[in-house]
Amino acid sequence: MALQLLMKKRIAIFASGSGSNAQKLMELYKRNPEVEIALVLTNNPDAYVLQRADNFEIPTHIFDRNEFYRTDNIIDLLKNLDIDLIVLAGFLWLIPKKLVSEYPGRIVNIHPAILPKFGGKGMYGDHVHNAVMAAGETEGGITIHYVNENYDEGEYIYQGKYKIEKGDSLEMIKFKGQQLEHQHYPRIIDGLIKKIKK
Repeated sequence: MALQLLMKKRIAIFASGSGSNAQKLMELYKRNPEVEIALVLTNNPDAYVLQRADNFEIPTHIFDRNEFYRTDNIIDLLKNLDIDLIVLAGFLWLIPKKLVSEYPGRIVNIHPAILPKFGGKGMYGDHVHNAVMAAGETEGGITIHYVNENYDEGEYIYQGKYKIEKGDSLEMIKFKGQQLEHQHYPRIIDGLIKKIKK
């Protein structure tokens, strides 16, 4: 039993807001003998993801810009918890180069558009959906990708699309995108974590 605990693969989730994708992962790994969500981290003390983590009895850590960018505290915390994979679920800050280099190919993000369109600094949430609508796109989608030191530029892992119908509202487009996210993000993350060797 002790060996099994030692061999458990561990995920850390970074989120800045509601954390609905984080919740899907918490549900997936709630009683999984091989994988656990070991920590939820946020830069927003009011983020609803903290409540979600509390509901699943998952430890949380709130940090500010100084701790994230000017200290090694976060890296030390992740190392101490033996984190195997970092999952970004609506996390809005750029990941520091040092953290990227400590976890090469082990940080994954989901973006609410078909990259490379509608990516980059400031392109998140409603900003993305409004830009997609303003451009008159007939398709929206999601991109799951590895994280490098630039916003939304890491290697793509999966892209999924949905149709934008004439007359679709912002809420309708958000709903379609979120359906895709909830369907595919847990599946992709599960595939990635299973490939990691302890």
